This record gives sequence, C-alpha cells and structure tokens, in this order.
Amino acid sequence: MENFPIVDIGKLNTEERVPTMDIIKDACENWGFFELVNHGISIELMDTVERLTKEHYKKCMEQRFNEMVTSKSLESVQSEIKDLDWESTFFLRHLPVSNISETPDLDDDYRKVMKEFAQELEKLAEQLLDLLCENLGLEKGYLKKVFYGSKGPNFGTKVSNYPPCPKPDLVKGLRAHTDAGGIILLFQDDKVSGLQLLKDGQWVDVPPMRHSIVINLGDQLEVITNGKYKSVMHRVIAQTDGNRMSLASFYNPGNDAVIAPAPIFVKENETSQAYPKFVFDDYMKLYAGLKFQEKEPRFEAMKAVESTVNLDPIATV
Repeated sequence: MENFPIVDIGKLNTEERVPTMDIIKDACENWGFFELVNHGISIELMDTVERLTKEHYKKCMEQRFNEMVTSKSLESVQSEIKDLDWESTFFLRHLPVSNISETPDLDDDYRKVMKEFAQELEKLAEQLLDLLCENLGLEKGYLKKVFYGSKGPNFGTKVSNYPPCPKPDLVKGLRAHTDAGGIILLFQDDKVSGLQLLKDGQWVDVPPMRHSIVINLGDQLEVITNGKYKSVMHRVIAQTDGNRMSLASFYNPGNDAVIAPAPIFVKENETSQAYPKFVFDDYMKLYAGLKFQEKEPRFEAMKAVESTVNLDPIATV
C-alpha cells in the first residue's frame, strides 16, 4: 500500500519536525503501525545482527524445526491448522535483568552484538514514548513512568525465523493477534515478506525495507490513551520459499506497573471509563490463554477484576 506510514525520524531535528510528528500521530490513530528510517541505529550493527541471527538458525535451530515439522506430517493435512504457528523462535530478556549470558547455544559474538542492539533499541523505544507523549498532550516522561513499576520496564526480543512452508494456505507463519504490551520495535527481513496488518477490514502488507525498524502499538497504549490509539491485529503469512527473519523487541510495562487511562483522556462526568485499570502482570496472565482471540473481551475481563480489587493509584505519575 503506497500510503503506508513511513517516518524519517532524522527530520525531527529539521524544519520538517511538525509534518513528521503529524505522520506519527496519524499512524498511531489510524494504523497502529509505522516504519522508521534514519532511526540512528548503525547499518553495520544491523547487518551484523542479521548475519549472526541467520547463521545461528542454520547452525542450531533449522534441524530441530525440520524434525518438528516431520513429526507433524504436514503433507497429509488437508484443512487449515488453527493451533500451530510455522515459526522457529527463542526469546532474549534484556530488562529488568538480562538472560543473554545464560541463553544456550549462542556464540560469544552473537551475545555481544545482541546486547549492543538491545541497548540501541531501548533508547529508541524511550525516545518514541516521549514523541507519543508530545503528540498526546501528556507531560514528557509520562509513559515511561507508567511503564516503570517498581523495578523498571520489561524489555525483551523474540527472535523468529519463518522457514519455507509447503502449504502456506493451510498454516500461518504466526496467527492473527494484537500484542499485549507497550511499544514493539521490529527488525524484519527485507527480502522475504509476510507481515500483514488488518486495516478497515483488509489485510495490508507491511512493506519490507532495508534497515528500517517497524513500530507497532500494544494493548497497553490503547488502554492508557483510552482508545485514542489502537493496538491492531496482525499476522505473518507463511511463504513457499525463503526463510524470513524477524526480531521483535517488546518494550513493556513492569510486572507491577498499574495501567489505566491517563486522566486527560477521561471526561470529568464519566463514572466509568471506557478502559479498565489493572496491574500489568494480571493482564499478561489473562492474555497468555487468549492471545489469538479478540482483545475486547480481555479488556472486559479486566474491568470485572477491577471492580473486585482495590488498586492503588499510580504513585509515580
């Protein structure tokens, strides 16, 4: 789609700051996604991350994935598989405590470069949160404070490969869902496509662009903005050829962070706000079993919990 929102973040320090902020605003309100270029992360670092990620898959994960697929006997399947994703993944945690040193099978070079990449992404995520605050009329740092909880935010990277699939019409690379957390930063393959988002009832391709970072909003930002920004259903289509690399980094609230609509988005006369107030960890426990379902029942379930639990006001804001 030609008008997919692409943000040149380098223009924020030029006379084009206002139109650039407008693109971000429109993307958050109407797409839930946008693509960042000139984001400040070095091309050399991104190229090294990509090379080592693909080498790691070949060396440590490809055979395991093929064995798993063989055991599922996909060739004999005739109808759509609704409980399986055609992906090979592992997860690296960065905050509040990194697990990169303990993650098995990673070469030292790969550990080092992923730590460096995570630090760059963390800075970018916090910069973006402040840009969202500016567009929303929230004080600078508001979102970061809300996400902080008592131990800081949760931040981690899901490293995925989507190998060639013999029956892409019957199995998704990743089934449709919204992301539970805060803001998601995706470094995706620029040669093998597959990521799609749902817009106005149509599945739209997220264009693969070399060295870009794709941003999408999670459920928590929908709650905090009381629906002004929306998390959006998205999926990955399996492909018959090519192995698609995807590194999705999730900058999420801390486990004990209290999430609620920001006061400026709740009308004075409203006795019940449109979105619930809850502890982030409680939402994640609910989400774990309902990831591939509509998000609205999750919000309703948290409202029911809210009415029975006394949540302390957000002390940090």
